Amino acid sequence: MPLTYPRFKAAACHIASVFLDSAATVEKGISFIREAAKNGASLVAFPESFVPGFPVWAALRPPIENHDFFRALAMQSVRRDGSEVARLCAGAREHGVYVSVGISEGTDASVGCLWNSNLLIGPDGAILNHHRKLVPTFYEKLIWANGDARGLRVVPTDVGRVGMLICGENTNPLSRYALMAEGEQVHISTYPPIWPTRPPSDNSGYDLRRAIEIRAGAHAFEAKVFNIVSSALADEKLIAAVAKSDKSIREIIERSPKSVSMILDPTGSVMSEIISGEEGIVYGEIDTALSVEPKQFHDVVGYYNRFDIFDLKVDRSAREPARFMDTVASVTAAENEETRPNGHG
Repeated sequence: MPLTYPRFKAAACHIASVFLDSAATVEKGISFIREAAKNGASLVAFPESFVPGFPVWAALRPPIENHDFFRALAMQSVRRDGSEVARLCAGAREHGVYVSVGISEGTDASVGCLWNSNLLIGPDGAILNHHRKLVPTFYEKLIWANGDARGLRVVPTDVGRVGMLICGENTNPLSRYALMAEGEQVHISTYPPIWPTRPPSDNSGYDLRRAIEIRAGAHAFEAKVFNIVSSALADEKLIAAVAKSDKSIREIIERSPKSVSMILDPTGSVMSEIISGEEGIVYGEIDTALSVEPKQFHDVVGYYNRFDIFDLKVDRSAREPARFMDTVASVTAAENEETRPNGHG
Protein backbone atom coordinates (compact mmCIF):
# COMPACT_ATOMS: atom_id res chain seq x y z
CA MET A 1 0.00 0.00 0.00
CA PRO A 2 1.25 3.54 -0.71
CA LEU A 3 2.16 5.78 2.20
CA THR A 4 -0.52 8.11 3.51
CA TYR A 5 0.00 11.59 4.88
CA PRO A 6 -2.79 12.36 7.37
CA ARG A 7 -4.00 15.87 8.08
CA PHE A 8 -5.62 16.75 11.40
CA LYS A 9 -5.84 19.29 14.19
CA ALA A 10 -3.76 18.74 17.35
CA ALA A 11 -4.34 20.22 20.80
CA ALA A 12 -1.71 20.72 23.50
CA CYS A 13 -3.23 21.41 26.92
CA HIS A 14 -1.41 23.88 29.17
CA ILE A 15 -3.12 22.90 32.38
CA ALA A 16 -2.75 22.60 36.15
CA SER A 17 -3.56 19.33 37.89
CA VAL A 18 -5.99 19.30 40.79
CA PHE A 19 -2.96 18.78 42.98
CA LEU A 20 -2.69 15.26 44.43
CA ASP A 21 -6.32 14.46 43.61
CA SER A 22 -6.36 11.95 40.78
CA ALA A 23 -10.14 11.64 40.41
CA ALA A 24 -10.68 15.42 40.23
CA THR A 25 -7.72 15.82 37.87
CA VAL A 26 -9.17 13.22 35.51
CA GLU A 27 -12.52 15.02 35.45
CA LYS A 28 -10.77 18.31 34.73
CA GLY A 29 -8.83 16.61 31.94
CA ILE A 30 -12.03 15.28 30.40
CA SER A 31 -13.47 18.80 30.34
CA PHE A 32 -10.42 19.86 28.30
CA ILE A 33 -10.85 16.85 26.01
CA ARG A 34 -14.44 17.90 25.46
CA GLU A 35 -13.42 21.47 24.62
CA ALA A 36 -10.61 20.40 22.29
CA ALA A 37 -12.84 17.91 20.46
CA LYS A 38 -15.54 20.57 20.08
CA ASN A 39 -12.93 22.76 18.39
CA GLY A 40 -12.04 20.03 15.92
CA ALA A 41 -8.98 18.42 17.53
CA SER A 42 -8.28 14.77 16.77
CA LEU A 43 -5.35 14.42 19.19
CA VAL A 44 -5.27 15.97 22.68
CA ALA A 45 -2.06 15.99 24.76
CA PHE A 46 -1.69 16.52 28.52
CA PRO A 47 1.48 17.31 30.55
CA GLU A 48 4.00 15.21 32.42
CA SER A 49 2.56 13.55 35.54
CA PHE A 50 -0.73 15.33 34.94
CA VAL A 51 -2.49 12.73 37.09
CA PRO A 52 -2.22 13.54 39.98
CA GLY A 53 0.38 16.34 39.68
CA PHE A 54 4.12 16.89 39.50
CA PRO A 55 6.19 16.33 42.73
CA VAL A 56 7.89 19.72 42.71
CA TRP A 57 8.43 19.49 46.49
CA ALA A 58 11.39 17.18 45.85
CA ALA A 59 13.32 20.21 44.55
CA LEU A 60 12.39 22.51 47.40
CA ARG A 61 12.59 20.60 50.69
CA PRO A 62 15.03 18.02 52.06
CA PRO A 63 13.89 14.41 51.69
CA ILE A 64 13.36 13.99 55.46
CA GLU A 65 10.58 16.60 55.27
CA ASN A 66 8.77 15.08 52.29
CA HIS A 67 7.44 11.78 53.58
CA ASP A 68 3.85 13.03 53.78
CA PHE A 69 4.02 14.34 50.22
CA PHE A 70 5.39 11.06 48.91
CA ARG A 71 2.74 9.06 50.79
CA ALA A 72 0.03 11.25 49.28
CA LEU A 73 1.48 10.87 45.79
CA ALA A 74 1.73 7.08 46.19
CA MET A 75 -1.91 6.93 47.29
CA GLN A 76 -3.05 9.03 44.33
CA SER A 77 -0.83 7.40 41.69
CA VAL A 78 -2.87 5.39 39.21
CA ARG A 79 -2.73 1.96 37.59
CA ARG A 80 -2.97 1.27 33.89
CA ASP A 81 -5.98 -0.94 34.60
CA GLY A 82 -7.41 1.33 37.31
CA SER A 83 -10.62 3.35 37.43
CA GLU A 84 -8.97 6.72 36.68
CA VAL A 85 -7.37 5.49 33.45
CA ALA A 86 -10.63 3.74 32.54
CA ARG A 87 -12.40 7.08 32.93
CA LEU A 88 -9.87 8.76 30.60
CA CYS A 89 -10.33 5.95 28.08
CA ALA A 90 -14.09 6.47 28.25
CA GLY A 91 -13.59 10.20 27.66
CA ALA A 92 -11.43 9.55 24.60
CA ARG A 93 -14.03 7.13 23.26
CA GLU A 94 -16.95 9.48 23.98
CA HIS A 95 -15.35 12.34 22.05
CA GLY A 96 -13.63 10.20 19.40
CA VAL A 97 -10.11 11.57 19.90
CA TYR A 98 -6.60 10.32 20.60
CA VAL A 99 -5.44 11.29 24.11
CA SER A 100 -1.87 11.43 25.40
CA VAL A 101 -1.65 11.80 29.17
CA GLY A 102 1.12 11.80 31.76
CA ILE A 103 0.53 9.83 34.94
CA SER A 104 2.33 8.91 38.10
CA GLU A 105 1.96 5.15 37.86
CA GLY A 106 1.70 2.76 40.79
CA THR A 107 1.88 -1.01 40.92
CA ASP A 108 0.25 -3.73 42.99
CA ALA A 109 3.69 -5.28 43.43
CA SER A 110 4.78 -2.46 45.77
CA VAL A 111 3.04 0.33 47.65
CA GLY A 112 6.09 2.56 47.25
CA CYS A 113 7.34 1.93 43.70
CA LEU A 114 6.17 4.56 41.21
CA TRP A 115 6.95 5.40 37.61
CA ASN A 116 6.71 8.59 35.61
CA SER A 117 4.61 7.29 32.72
CA ASN A 118 2.69 8.38 29.65
CA LEU A 119 -0.27 6.71 27.98
CA LEU A 120 -1.54 7.05 24.44
CA ILE A 121 -5.25 6.26 24.20
CA GLY A 122 -7.10 5.69 20.94
CA PRO A 123 -10.48 7.13 19.91
CA ASP A 124 -12.01 3.72 20.65
CA GLY A 125 -10.78 3.95 24.25
CA ALA A 126 -8.00 1.37 23.83
CA ILE A 127 -4.55 2.00 25.31
CA LEU A 128 -2.22 2.07 22.31
CA ASN A 129 1.07 2.71 24.13
CA HIS A 130 2.33 2.75 27.71
CA HIS A 131 5.71 4.41 28.16
CA ARG A 132 7.68 4.68 31.41
CA LYS A 133 10.34 7.39 31.62
CA LEU A 134 13.64 5.55 31.24
CA VAL A 135 15.59 7.66 33.74
CA PRO A 136 14.03 10.07 36.25
CA THR A 137 15.81 13.42 36.12
CA PHE A 138 17.79 14.90 39.03
CA TYR A 139 15.53 15.08 42.11
CA GLU A 140 12.86 12.97 40.40
CA LYS A 141 15.05 10.02 41.40
CA LEU A 142 13.68 10.51 44.93
CA ILE A 143 10.19 9.82 43.58
CA TRP A 144 10.15 7.54 40.54
CA ALA A 145 11.92 4.33 39.50
CA ASN A 146 13.72 3.73 36.20
CA GLY A 147 11.37 2.59 33.45
CA ASP A 148 11.95 -0.04 30.82
CA ALA A 149 11.65 0.44 27.06
CA ARG A 150 8.35 -1.38 26.56
CA GLY A 151 6.79 1.88 25.38
CA LEU A 152 9.76 3.32 23.52
CA ARG A 153 7.96 2.82 20.23
CA VAL A 154 6.03 4.54 17.47
CA VAL A 155 2.33 3.73 17.10
CA PRO A 156 0.67 3.72 13.66
CA THR A 157 -2.62 5.65 13.92
CA ASP A 158 -5.14 7.42 11.71
CA VAL A 159 -3.34 10.71 12.47
CA GLY A 160 0.10 9.38 11.59
CA ARG A 161 2.89 7.48 13.30
CA VAL A 162 2.96 8.82 16.86
CA GLY A 163 5.83 8.71 19.36
CA MET A 164 6.19 10.30 22.78
CA LEU A 165 8.93 11.19 25.28
CA ILE A 166 8.76 12.70 28.75
CA CYS A 167 10.61 15.92 29.63
CA GLY A 168 14.38 15.25 29.84
CA GLU A 169 14.07 12.20 27.58
CA ASN A 170 13.79 14.74 24.79
CA THR A 171 17.47 15.48 25.49
CA ASN A 172 18.49 11.83 24.99
CA PRO A 173 19.70 11.39 21.38
CA LEU A 174 19.36 7.59 21.47
CA SER A 175 15.77 7.66 22.73
CA ARG A 176 14.88 10.18 20.08
CA TYR A 177 16.68 8.23 17.38
CA ALA A 178 14.83 5.04 18.35
CA LEU A 179 11.55 6.81 17.55
CA MET A 180 12.93 8.32 14.34
CA ALA A 181 13.99 4.83 13.22
CA GLU A 182 10.37 3.64 13.39
CA GLY A 183 9.17 6.35 11.04
CA GLU A 184 7.80 8.82 13.60
CA GLN A 185 5.68 11.59 12.04
CA VAL A 186 4.09 13.15 15.13
CA HIS A 187 6.01 13.58 18.37
CA ILE A 188 4.50 14.38 21.79
CA SER A 189 6.67 16.07 24.44
CA THR A 190 5.50 16.57 28.03
CA TYR A 191 6.89 18.80 30.77
CA PRO A 192 6.33 19.90 34.41
CA PRO A 193 5.17 23.38 35.48
CA ILE A 194 8.58 24.55 36.75
CA TRP A 195 12.03 23.06 37.20
CA PRO A 196 13.82 24.92 40.02
CA THR A 197 17.56 24.26 40.37
CA ARG A 198 18.74 27.47 42.10
CA PRO A 199 17.15 30.36 43.99
CA PRO A 200 15.44 32.83 41.63
CA SER A 201 17.97 35.51 42.57
CA ASP A 202 20.70 33.39 40.96
CA ASN A 203 20.61 34.14 37.25
CA SER A 204 22.48 30.90 36.43
CA GLY A 205 19.46 28.74 37.33
CA TYR A 206 17.81 26.40 34.84
CA ASP A 207 15.60 28.17 32.30
CA LEU A 208 12.84 25.66 31.65
CA ARG A 209 11.22 27.66 28.88
CA ARG A 210 14.46 27.96 26.93
CA ALA A 211 15.25 24.28 27.47
CA ILE A 212 11.85 23.30 26.07
CA GLU A 213 12.30 25.54 23.05
CA ILE A 214 15.73 24.07 22.29
CA ARG A 215 14.68 20.44 22.72
CA ALA A 216 11.41 20.77 20.85
CA GLY A 217 13.00 22.57 17.94
CA ALA A 218 15.91 20.15 17.77
CA HIS A 219 13.74 17.04 17.59
CA ALA A 220 11.28 18.55 15.13
CA PHE A 221 14.16 19.60 12.87
CA GLU A 222 16.26 16.43 13.16
CA ALA A 223 13.36 13.97 12.91
CA LYS A 224 11.36 16.12 10.45
CA VAL A 225 8.26 15.66 12.61
CA PHE A 226 5.53 17.78 14.11
CA ASN A 227 6.22 18.25 17.82
CA ILE A 228 3.27 18.74 20.17
CA VAL A 229 4.50 20.18 23.48
CA SER A 230 2.18 20.00 26.49
CA SER A 231 3.38 21.47 29.78
CA ALA A 232 1.86 21.85 33.22
CA LEU A 233 1.02 24.98 35.19
CA ALA A 234 1.63 25.69 38.88
CA ASP A 235 -1.65 27.08 40.21
CA GLU A 236 -2.38 28.49 43.66
CA LYS A 237 -3.48 25.10 45.05
CA LEU A 238 -0.09 23.56 44.21
CA ILE A 239 1.82 26.58 45.49
CA ALA A 240 -0.08 26.68 48.79
CA ALA A 241 0.19 22.92 49.35
CA VAL A 242 3.93 22.77 48.71
CA ALA A 243 4.97 26.07 50.29
CA LYS A 244 2.70 25.75 53.34
CA SER A 245 3.75 28.75 55.48
CA ASP A 246 7.27 29.01 54.06
CA LYS A 247 7.44 32.30 52.13
CA SER A 248 10.84 31.46 50.63
CA ILE A 249 9.48 28.30 48.99
CA ARG A 250 6.48 30.21 47.68
CA GLU A 251 8.85 32.76 46.18
CA ILE A 252 10.90 30.06 44.44
CA ILE A 253 7.79 28.54 42.86
CA GLU A 254 6.37 31.88 41.79
CA ARG A 255 9.64 33.27 40.40
CA SER A 256 11.11 30.16 38.74
CA PRO A 257 10.94 30.15 34.92
CA LYS A 258 7.60 28.76 33.78
CA SER A 259 7.07 25.97 31.29
CA VAL A 260 5.52 26.57 27.87
CA SER A 261 3.18 24.68 25.55
CA MET A 262 3.35 24.95 21.76
CA ILE A 263 3.33 23.04 18.48
CA LEU A 264 6.25 22.99 16.03
CA ASP A 265 6.47 22.00 12.38
CA PRO A 266 9.11 19.73 10.74
CA THR A 267 11.46 22.67 10.18
CA GLY A 268 11.61 23.29 13.94
CA SER A 269 9.53 26.48 13.66
CA VAL A 270 6.74 27.25 16.12
CA MET A 271 3.46 27.07 14.20
CA SER A 272 1.09 27.89 17.08
CA GLU A 273 0.70 30.41 19.81
CA ILE A 274 2.80 29.82 22.92
CA ILE A 275 1.07 29.53 26.29
CA SER A 276 3.00 29.95 29.54
CA GLY A 277 1.46 31.71 32.54
CA GLU A 278 -2.19 30.77 32.20
CA GLU A 279 -4.31 27.74 31.40
CA GLY A 280 -5.40 27.15 27.84
CA ILE A 281 -5.21 24.93 24.79
CA VAL A 282 -2.75 25.37 21.93
CA TYR A 283 -4.01 24.20 18.52
CA GLY A 284 -2.13 23.34 15.37
CA GLU A 285 -3.14 22.15 11.90
CA ILE A 286 -0.94 19.16 11.11
CA ASP A 287 -0.17 18.06 7.55
CA THR A 288 2.27 15.16 7.74
CA ALA A 289 3.09 15.49 4.03
CA LEU A 290 5.14 18.54 4.99
CA SER A 291 7.77 16.17 6.43
CA VAL A 292 8.69 14.82 3.01
CA GLU A 293 10.64 17.72 1.54
CA PRO A 294 12.88 18.27 4.62
CA LYS A 295 13.77 14.56 4.50
CA GLN A 296 15.52 15.25 1.21
CA PHE A 297 18.04 17.39 3.08
CA HIS A 298 18.80 15.37 6.23
CA ASP A 299 17.24 11.93 6.61
CA VAL A 300 19.18 10.57 9.57
CA VAL A 301 17.39 7.21 9.45
CA GLY A 302 17.77 6.95 5.69
CA TYR A 303 20.58 7.97 3.38
CA TYR A 304 22.05 10.63 5.72
CA ASN A 305 23.74 8.08 7.96
CA ARG A 306 26.41 5.36 7.99
CA PHE A 307 24.84 2.13 9.17
CA ASP A 308 28.11 0.32 8.50
CA ILE A 309 29.63 2.45 11.28
CA PHE A 310 26.77 3.00 13.72
CA ASP A 311 24.56 0.25 15.17
CA LEU A 312 21.80 0.90 17.72
CA LYS A 313 20.09 -1.98 19.55
CA VAL A 314 17.01 -1.28 21.71
CA ASP A 315 15.80 -3.89 24.23
CA ARG A 316 12.05 -3.34 24.61
CA SER A 317 11.36 -6.34 26.82
CA ALA A 318 9.28 -5.68 29.93
CA ARG A 319 11.15 -5.72 33.24
CA GLU A 320 9.09 -7.32 36.01
CA PRO A 321 10.19 -7.93 39.63
CA ALA A 322 9.67 -11.70 39.36
CA ARG A 323 8.56 -14.43 36.97
CA PHE A 324 5.95 -16.67 38.58
CA MET A 325 5.65 -20.16 37.09
CA ASP A 326 2.57 -21.40 38.97
CA THR A 327 0.95 -23.12 35.99
CA VAL A 328 4.11 -24.85 34.82
CA ALA A 329 4.98 -25.92 38.36
CA SER A 330 1.50 -27.37 38.88
CA VAL A 331 1.61 -29.34 35.63
CA THR A 332 5.10 -30.67 36.44
CA ALA A 333 4.03 -31.72 39.92
CA ALA A 334 0.99 -33.52 38.53
CA GLU A 335 3.11 -35.29 35.91
CA ASN A 336 5.59 -36.41 38.57
CA GLU A 337 2.77 -37.70 40.71
CA GLU A 338 1.37 -39.74 37.81
CA THR A 339 4.73 -41.40 37.09
CA ARG A 340 5.19 -42.67 40.63
CA PRO A 341 4.05 -46.31 41.34
CA ASN A 342 0.53 -46.27 42.83
CA GLY A 343 0.86 -42.51 43.03
CA HIS A 344 3.39 -42.79 45.92
CA GLY A 345 7.10 -42.09 46.12
